[in-house]
Order: sequence, then structure tokens, then C-alpha cells
Amino acid sequence: MNVTMDSGVFAAADLGLLSPVRAGGAVEAAVGDVAWLQAMLDAEAALARAQARLGTVPTEAARTITGLARAELLDVRAIALAARETANPVVALVSAFTALVARRDASAAEYVHRGSTSQDVFDTGAMLVARRALLLVLDELDACAGALGRLAAEHRDTPLAGRTLALQAVPTTFGLKAAGWRHLVLDARARLARVVEHGLPVALGGAAGTLAGYLEYAAVDARMSDVEGYVRELVEAFADETGLAVPGLPWHALRTPVADLGAALGFAAGALGKFAVDVQLLARTETGEAAEPTPAGRGVSSAMPHKANPVLATLIRSAALQVPHLAAGLTQALVSEDERSAGAWHAEWQPLREALRLVGGAARCAVELAEGLRPDPRRMRANLELTDGALVTERLTAHLAGALGKATARAVLTEAATRARESGRPLVSVLSADERITAAGFTAERLAHLLDPAAYTGAAAALVDRSLAR
Repeated sequence: MNVTMDSGVFAAADLGLLSPVRAGGAVEAAVGDVAWLQAMLDAEAALARAQARLGTVPTEAARTITGLARAELLDVRAIALAARETANPVVALVSAFTALVARRDASAAEYVHRGSTSQDVFDTGAMLVARRALLLVLDELDACAGALGRLAAEHRDTPLAGRTLALQAVPTTFGLKAAGWRHLVLDARARLARVVEHGLPVALGGAAGTLAGYLEYAAVDARMSDVEGYVRELVEAFADETGLAVPGLPWHALRTPVADLGAALGFAAGALGKFAVDVQLLARTETGEAAEPTPAGRGVSSAMPHKANPVLATLIRSAALQVPHLAAGLTQALVSEDERSAGAWHAEWQPLREALRLVGGAARCAVELAEGLRPDPRRMRANLELTDGALVTERLTAHLAGALGKATARAVLTEAATRARESGRPLVSVLSADERITAAGFTAERLAHLLDPAAYTGAAAALVDRSLAR
């Protein structure tokens, strides 16, 4: 690549220092400046090939254009600086690329960007970048879902304190918790897959969405007369050459593809974030029910030698808190004036790239977290015992309701739980001393059984089985 990395260029480079979640990942490389430049060149080459298929560009010219459409042959920094004068990088790209082709074949250079406009090339390039990045993300989500599925199956019956509003509520199982994480990951994958399969179209509209330039050149060069047929065939050929979808209309100012992509990325980030924040809470010193994988050097503190911080969950959560804001910005760009926006279109570029690379980084971290997560069933059981059976008083209420009535049973158990908490006596002891309960035929042994948290996990096991069948 002809980029000279002088001090100014290096100082301006975004190397991921402030975004470690995406630093060094495959998606980061897939959406970088060079990758974006290559995608726009790929769009130019695909357009020339599509026109050649319809006989409006010489086959040899299309072959030459395709052969030279390589990012390393251009100066990406020079194109970026020139973009300041035109508000988008395509003008400078077309100029530099045309000159490159002309040095090889002056006649072929005449067919670079034939009838096209900047937004056709940029938006098609953006869809190519998104597709390439999302295919990597889908692979990561598959691996993450697989690891979470194995956790759910292994711990199908491992009891765990369910928590609501930050406090212990009723028992659940770690298997059901892991199945829930997997369910969200699969939901995210399904949304992103739909975008990849149907929601990433080529952009082909010409200067104002009428394809007039394409048609005029075709009429001049090939004496084309079937306007409607040519438009349909050109769009279909372009989509075929790129692997992207055929749009219903030119979408320069109809930003559904970008808004849908942003929404799917926002959901994916949130799904992974739920997994991450749960792991952070399970890993707390006071809880200790699960731990992240900790290879040498992972999670060290600069000041506290004893700490092993939950790095992966922290990185995932950082992405999950950023992407929804980026997705909102992409949705806001739907408010795009006229046939091409002066600013709303331009405002999409960086948020889209950042959302892609943050989700890519989060998915990569989530795979490592899911594959290396270390649940601690003994600690889960110990935490279940902290309330001395109080977290299953719901169960006891159901059994007492037949003898005492539901309202009375609830009042009796609330009073007993309060006395046990304030006195420090075991709950079963307090209950066994209550004549209203013993008169209803509840012995100490029966009460102890009903207050066993492991025996009150409801349909958790069946729900895990049903979820894993997905």
C-alpha cells in the first residue's frame, strides 16, 4: 500500500487504544479504511462487469478495471485528505483510480465510473463492508451459542438463586440461565442473518435516483432502446456481481438498509451485554458463583495484586452500552432531505463502522467467555442457604393456603421470616413453633423438605430441554 506513515498520519490513526474490545479483531480489519477503500473499488469493478454483461462496456475494459481494482495500488491517505474538498471519498477515489487504469489502458479508463455517482459507489461499498463483517460476526455468534448450549446442558439441574431487583427471589438453575443467554445470542444471530440474506442491497440510482446517466451512456454506446428492461437487467447484474440484494428502488435518500442494519447491531450488542453483565454479577467476590477464564496476565490490576478482574465481560458490556447510541444515530439518518442528503448520509459512515467493529469485538470476547466460563455449583448451593430457606416461602405458601387460606398463609410466613431474620433462629425452627402451622399438620421434617431450595426449581429443567431443541 502506498501510504506513507509519517508522524502526522500515525498520530491520526485510530489503532484501538481507547476501544480495546475491538482492537486486533478480524472485524476491525474488515471495516478499516483500507477495507472500505477496497469495497468501493470492488463496487466500481462489479459495475463495469455488469455493464459489460449487457454490452454497454467492452469486456476487455471491464477486465482491466477489475484487475487494477486493488487498494494497495492507491494512496488511501491522499484520498482521505482530498475528500475534505468534496465531502466524500469517492470523487478522489474515482480520479485516482481512473488515472491508474489510464496508465495501463487509456481506452479502458473511459469506462471507469460510467454513468455512476458517488453515492452508488459508496453505499454499495458500505453494504459490501457490512456483509463481510457480519459473516465474521455470525461465525462468532454460532461458536458462542454452541458453548452456552453446552453449559446449559451440563448444568441443567444445578440449582442457583434467582434474583429479582438485586435480591434473592426463588431458585432457578444455572442451566436455565445459560439457556437464556443462548436464546438471546440466537435471536441476535437470526436478526443479523436476515440482514445479510435480504437487507444489504446494491445502490444504483445515478445522480438523483433516476439512473439517467447509466441509461444515456447505454443509449449512446449501444443504441439501447428498452429503457425499463435495461434498468432491471443492470441492477440485477450488478447485484449478482457483488453478491448483494436487488433493491426495490434506488435508496440514496431512503435509508432503510442502514437503519435496519443499525437496529440489528444494536440488538446483538444488547444480547451479548446481558450475558456479560450477568457474569459480572456472578463473579463478584461476595457471590462467587462463576469466574471468567484467567490466562496469565489477564485481569491484573495496576495497584491491587490480589485482583483478577472480569475483563471479557467488561469489554463486552462497554460495547453493549455504546452500540445502541450509534444505532439511534443511524435511524435518525432516515430523516434525509430531497434526493440526496447534505449531512445525514455523511453522518452514517463513522457510526456504522464503529457499530460493526464494536459488535465484532464483543462477539469475539463472548466466544472466549462462554467457552472458558467456570461455574461453581458449591458456591451456588452455599448462597442458596443464605436465607435459611426463606427464598422458597412461595412454595410453602402454596401448601399452607389449603389449610389457612392464601392471605393468612402469606401473613403467617411473612411474620415468621421476619422473626427468623431478627432473632437469628433457623426459619424451620420458627415455623415449627407456630401452632397455626403445626395444627395444619406440618411437621419439622415436612417443613424442612418444603424449604429445600434445590427441590423448588419449577419447570427449569424442561425449559432448558425445550430451549436446547432450538
